[in-house]
Amino acid sequence: MNILVVTVGKLKEKYLKMGIDEYVKRLGPYAKIEIIEVADEKAPENLSDQEMQMVKKAEGDRILAKIPQDAHVVAMAIEGELVSSEDLAKNLDELATYGKSKVAFVIGGSLGLSEEVMKRANKKISFGRITYPHQLMKLVLVEQIYRAFRINRGEPYHK
Repeated sequence: MNILVVTVGKLKEKYLKMGIDEYVKRLGPYAKIEIIEVADEKAPENLSDQEMQMVKKAEGDRILAKIPQDAHVVAMAIEGELVSSEDLAKNLDELATYGKSKVAFVIGGSLGLSEEVMKRANKKISFGRITYPHQLMKLVLVEQIYRAFRINRGEPYHK
């Protein structure tokens, strides 16, 4: 399976990079994973609704440009379907079973995902109703993808 994680913003925190690198390495035997960071839109602190939409649209256009046409797109969205580790494992297993070998997970910037990205998404999921910093969400997502493959292989996954 080919997994693409498209995120907004460059990861700067060394400890998060180290964690993501570790899980990318662990995923090696299970899947090919690529992480693409697109530029975040520079914006002032206090934005009008219209300005917020413009920022999300610009970031969304960059995200969509990185997603292959034949990819199954999963949007990480706080209002998405709440999924457990086992649910994610089942979803990935079903995609593989039905020939969907390209899966693109998308994480928006601090304002979330554009309407266009949400429309392109085949599925919208959430790991909880709390707000994660989008940089931390990258690490959580990559770890959960790794855990999903371990679950699907019947391997211990509580580590």
